[in-house]
Amino acid sequence: MPHKTNTGFVPFADDASVQTFGGLSLENGTTRIAIHGALDLTRDRTGLDRARGLKATLDAIVAALDAEDLPEQVAEETQAPTIVKNPFA
Repeated sequence: MPHKTNTGFVPFADDASVQTFGGLSLENGTTRIAIHGALDLTRDRTGLDRARGLKATLDAIVAALDAEDLPEQVAEETQAPTIVKNPFA
């Protein structure tokens, strides 16, 4: 059963969705979720809302991981380099 957040973010469901909180982004992936940026949790209603949203998203990620029979480690993804024509030649 998918562990959906109140914003519709479903951890590990796709390779395209992103959940943002201020300047912090959680980029979804089917094998990993990347976290980038910075987030200020201010001592006000906005900070509280961001903290609750971040907690809900992290709780959904943990629940999704808890629900699976996980390998010890995910294999690293490697891609062959793409050769492109030099635009300055």
